[in-house]
Formats: sequence, structure tokens, C-alpha cells
Amino acid sequence: MASSVSYLFVTLILTIISLLACTSNAQLSPTFYATSCPNFQRIARDEMIKAVNRQPRNAASILRLFFHDCFVNGCDGSVLLDDTATFTGEKNAGPNRNSARGFEVIDAIKTRLEAACNATVSCADILAVAARDGVALLGGPTWTVPLGRRDATTASQSAANSQIPGPSSSLATLISMFSAKGLTAQDMTVLSGGHAIGFARCTAFRNRIYNDTNIDPAFATTRRTTCPATGGDANLAPLDQTPNRFDNSYYQNLVNRRGLLHSDQELFNGGSQDATVRGYSTNPASFARDFAAAMVKMGNISPLTGTNGEIRRNCRVVN
Repeated sequence: MASSVSYLFVTLILTIISLLACTSNAQLSPTFYATSCPNFQRIARDEMIKAVNRQPRNAASILRLFFHDCFVNGCDGSVLLDDTATFTGEKNAGPNRNSARGFEVIDAIKTRLEAACNATVSCADILAVAARDGVALLGGPTWTVPLGRRDATTASQSAANSQIPGPSSSLATLISMFSAKGLTAQDMTVLSGGHAIGFARCTAFRNRIYNDTNIDPAFATTRRTTCPATGGDANLAPLDQTPNRFDNSYYQNLVNRRGLLHSDQELFNGGSQDATVRGYSTNPASFARDFAAAMVKMGNISPLTGTNGEIRRNCRVVN
């Protein structure tokens, strides 16, 4: 009898531990705001339509913000926080300084949501939904976004500097850094396909076009015309030849040694991801499906839920 009771007790404890471990993701739900703010996604999409019509690049900028948010202590809206005299955010970390953009789009969505249902929708959820809508508006896939994230009251510039993969990363580094966030090598390769849209600054690809050898010579020559060996750091080049359309051209470029960033071409350079890249280069439907699934998976990285964090009234500052 005693052993039976002991067994039941141990089983109960293990069950509780398991439930606690799953709580954060279990609390995310696509219908989280169905009653409290039923027009949330309509409002967000409306503002994203305006932003993308104004400048298609905004879709890529919001997608990048979401990636940089999730990779630093989870998808908690910390990337949106401004620096103040007493607070150091992530906007001036190396991966974000002079390149992170689109904050005013999130502000516009938040302003309308505060008018419609104040203190209800988190900035973290706004960013997750806006990233999805931007991709879809440029012809990419759509997906159902689990909701219920809350906003961080802290940020980490040091984590942003150390945990976001850079444009000079090797394949091994990319795989390792994504693995640290619970993402597989295939997740990494398909999420890199976010570079199907948008632009990069000369400083991010200068070393590749002047020093890498696994690059199409004609492509390198073309890119050098707007990215000199010195100066012109902020000059832009498209990440693929269709920067305003979400398609699989990115992977076709990699197969042809025309990846803009060193880290892009690492995905197709005689390594473990070559077959995946080649597959996506010929099968856009497979890329779209896998990208959508990987975005949901990335969006589930360490969310704040329940009573953790807060619902910011202004995405740029803690309450």
C-alpha cells in the first residue's frame, strides 16, 4: 500500500512538472483576443496594407524585427523598447543599430488598438501578426498565429549582440545558434528564406563581394557598383532579384552562387543544407508550407504569458 501511494505521489509530481513546462505554449491560442479585442487582426492587417503600399520594404523590416525579437529572450516585444537615460534597450545592439526599422508601423497599429480596446493587445502579439501579414501581402504564405504573448519589461543589448546570427556566420554557427532556440537545421534554412524580401546594407555584404570565392563573378561585379570597398556603408542592395515579392528566388540564387550575404551562401556550399536548398529552389509550394510552419515554431520561443510581463500602452516604453 505504501509503495502504491508513493508511486502515485511521484506520478503526480512528474505530471505537474510536465504541465508547468508546457504552460507557456499551451496558453497561446489563435482565439486569445476573440472576445477582448475581436478586431485586432483586422486593424493590424489594415495598417500593414497601408505600410506595404507606402513602401514594400516595410514587410521585410517587420519580419526582421520579429526574428530579432524572438531570438533575444523570446518573442516578448523587447526589441521595440527605446533607450532612455535609465534604460538600455536592444535597438543599438550591433545587429539592430542603423538597420532595424519599421517601428512606426507597430506604433500605428498600437495606437489604433488602444483606441479600440485599450491595454489589451500586447506589442509582442502585434509584431507576430504584422510579420505574418507583411509576408502574405507580398505574395507569400499566410498562417494562423497563436496569440497571448505579453510584453517584456526588460531588454538585453548584450543578448542581442551575442544571440542574433550575423551576416558573416558560418553554417556551423547558424545551425548552433538556431539550435539554441529549439530550431532545427531545416528550420534555419527555411527561415533564412525570409531573405526572399527586402534589402541589405553594403556593410553587411562588402566582405562577401570582395573576398569570398564561392560567388558568381558577374554577380559580384554588379554588387560592387553600389558597394565600394570603402565608404557607402548604408547603400542598399536587394537580398534577391525580387525584393518586393515573397517567392523562392532566394534559393535559386544560392544554387547559382548569387547569395548576397556570406551567411546566405553558407546554406549552399557543399554542406548539410545543400539538398534542402535545392529542393526549395524548385518547389515553391514546399518552401511556402515549411516557412509558415517554421514561423509558428519561432513565434513560440519563450513567450511571456499569464501574469508575466505586461501589456504595454506604448510599445516603445514600459508602463
